[in-house]
Amino acid sequence: MRLSSMADYAVVTMSAAARHCGHARVNAQQLADETGLPAPTVQKLVSKLSAAGLLKAVRGAGGGLTLARPAAAISLADIVEAVEGPIAMAPCSENGRHDCTLEAACSVRPHWPAVDAALRGALAGIPLTQLSRPLLAQVTA
Repeated sequence: MRLSSMADYAVVTMSAAARHCGHARVNAQQLADETGLPAPTVQKLVSKLSAAGLLKAVRGAGGGLTLARPAAAISLADIVEAVEGPIAMAPCSENGRHDCTLEAACSVRPHWPAVDAALRGALAGIPLTQLSRPLLAQVTA
């Protein structure tokens, strides 16, 4: 399994936004400058992340973007789902999808919800606080 580029960029963007938490608000251009992502990509992500309730925009003097809730209350699963939709390993896991030629005889399909829940649970266990703090360089002796 691999995240899409947009989901990856959303994690990078949210991590940068979290590093500003408690400080001055930040705008999409600043996030683009900090992350090295193209400004139009960051603007698109800010829109999706705001719609998902992860970022909020404050208008007026001193306005900008801020996390909609504490970084500890935002998980990797929340960010991925904001961009990609519900976490589903197989297309047939998604409600209403009936485009698999094996659907009628598939013995695995009933098990995908458990797999999806396990994956979502693993991603939900990683808070944004963990993703936004710098890793200390490992010292080798």
